[in-house]
Amino acid sequence: MANWNSVPLEVTYEVLGWFAFVSWSISFYPQVILNFRRKSVVGLNFDFVVLNLTKHSSYLIYNASLYFSPTIQNQYFHKYGYDQMIPVAANDVAFSIHAVLLTAITLFQIAIYDRGSQKVSKVSIGIVSVAWLTAAICFFIALPNNSWLWLLTIFNSIQVIMTTIKYIPQAIMNFLRKCTDGFSIGNILLDFSGGIANYLQMVVQSVDQDSWVNFYGNIGKVLLSLVSIFFDIIFICQHYLLYPGKKSSELATTAEQDDDQIREQLVRPSDQSPPENV
Repeated sequence: MANWNSVPLEVTYEVLGWFAFVSWSISFYPQVILNFRRKSVVGLNFDFVVLNLTKHSSYLIYNASLYFSPTIQNQYFHKYGYDQMIPVAANDVAFSIHAVLLTAITLFQIAIYDRGSQKVSKVSIGIVSVAWLTAAICFFIALPNNSWLWLLTIFNSIQVIMTTIKYIPQAIMNFLRKCTDGFSIGNILLDFSGGIANYLQMVVQSVDQDSWVNFYGNIGKVLLSLVSIFFDIIFICQHYLLYPGKKSSELATTAEQDDDQIREQLVRPSDQSPPENV
C-alpha cells in the first residue's frame, strides 16, 4: 500500500474529506427540522427519500467493506497495483452511516406527519425492488469464487444509478408546482458544498500519488460528486431564479383573502338598516 508523499497534501486531503462529511451530514437536518416544525411532509417528494435510502445503503456497503476488509483490500491491490492507495477514507464510511440513519428518520416522518395526497410511486418501488434483487443475485454469483471486489462494484454502480434517479422526481415536482415550498434549499446548498469538497479530495490524492487510478478505482465516488453538483445547481436555479417569490406571493394572497372576509363580516351588519318605529 502506498504512503503519502507530501504532508501538506495529506493534511489537505483530510481537511477536505471531513469538510465534505460535515457538509453532507448537516445537509440532512434542514429537511428534518422543516418537517418537524410544519408537522407536514407536503412538498417533499417521497420517491426522492425512498431512492435515497437505497442509494446510501448501497454506498455504506461499498465504503465499509473496502475500508475494513483486508480480503477485499488485497483484491483491490491485485487489480490496481500494490503501489496504490485505498480510495475510501474514514470520512466516507462515517458519512454513509450517518446518511442511512437520517434518511430512515425522514422516512419515519413521512409515516407520521401530514402528507396530503402524496405517496410513493409504483415506479420507485419497482426501481428499488430491481436494485436489491440484482444485488442479491450478484451476491450468489460472487460467493463461489469470493469475488467480493466485483460485488462491491455492483453496489457502487447501484448507488450511482440511485444518485442519478433520486433527484429527478423532486426536480419535476418543483417544476409542476412552480414552487419549492416544503423542500429545504439549505439541504441543497450544503450538498453542493460537500460535492465540491469530495471531488477535490480525490484530486488531491491523485496529485500526491501522481496517478489517477483512484478515479476509476472508485468511479462511484467521482460520479456521486459530479451528479450531486449537477442537480444541486438545478435546484438552486429553481429556488432563486425560476420560482423565487412563489411562497411569499401565496402568503400575501392568503392574507388579502382573510382581510376581505373580515371586512365583509364587519360591514354586513351595518348594511342592514334597523326597522323604523311606526
